[in-house]
Amino acid sequence: MKKYQPQYLKLAKTGELYDRIQLLRRILESCTLCPHRCRAKRLEGEEGFCRAGAKMVINSHGPHFGEESVLVGRGGSGTIFFSHCNLRCVFCQNYRISHRGVGYEISPDKLAQIMISLQKKGCHNINLVTPSHFVPQIVEGVYHAAKRGLTIPLVYNTSGYDRVKILKLLENVVDIYMPDIKFGYNEKTKKYIGAGNYFDHTKMAVKEMYRQVGNLKTDGNNLAYRGLLIRHLVMPNNLENTEKVLEFVSEEISKEAAVNIMPQYYPSHKAYMYPELSRRLNSSEYRLAIEHAKNLSLTNII
Repeated sequence: MKKYQPQYLKLAKTGELYDRIQLLRRILESCTLCPHRCRAKRLEGEEGFCRAGAKMVINSHGPHFGEESVLVGRGGSGTIFFSHCNLRCVFCQNYRISHRGVGYEISPDKLAQIMISLQKKGCHNINLVTPSHFVPQIVEGVYHAAKRGLTIPLVYNTSGYDRVKILKLLENVVDIYMPDIKFGYNEKTKKYIGAGNYFDHTKMAVKEMYRQVGNLKTDGNNLAYRGLLIRHLVMPNNLENTEKVLEFVSEEISKEAAVNIMPQYYPSHKAYMYPELSRRLNSSEYRLAIEHAKNLSLTNII
């Protein structure tokens, strides 16, 4: 099989990637990057709903071996954890990074250096964790990295709360979209994650992601190089409404869509304040989620 060449290389060569950077940076003047559309003047130092300003902030980076096997391989997934977040999940397991913004500022040029270093370490991809609020800076970093020899796929590892308009500017920049569809409804999502219209926006976003990259594709080593990989965290008491999430995937995306149904929920951050969230998932709840996926004829549960 011929080695996959990410499309961002072509965009960097033609100048299209540079043009998209300019469009994205203008959005920061009155920020509407995500569905909150808070219109913070981030280039002037104002912070958005996400609590991020003009400068990109990351917490850590390095080869990661705890992701899905199709991303990890032998060399690991080259994860870059961005600080801040456009959601306020009361059960967030990374709240120090996402809510408190623990991390350090870097420039797009420094981000490019990190990407190249991860590639040199043997990572199979660049895994951008919680990237939605730093898209302009990230795309600029990709532009510099492509000029310096980056050739591995980009993974957009997101909560799913993304704007279609922004995703369209990421077409052929991102190789693998990995949204986490958290809830299958809008009711109470304001209470749990700070976004009352979560499912409506996430459905539109995931449809756009699928339009761009299609079902997940892997090479001869079972490493993903392009496509959609959906995550769904099963929660206690079916608060996330797994049935609705999986029905959406089966009926509106693809029965062959790659889906990781995750059992690792545990109470964290402020979950203790909500009795319905204050316990771990039990095995029967997870088993029911898997059975529902099979009943819907989803064929690529990973």
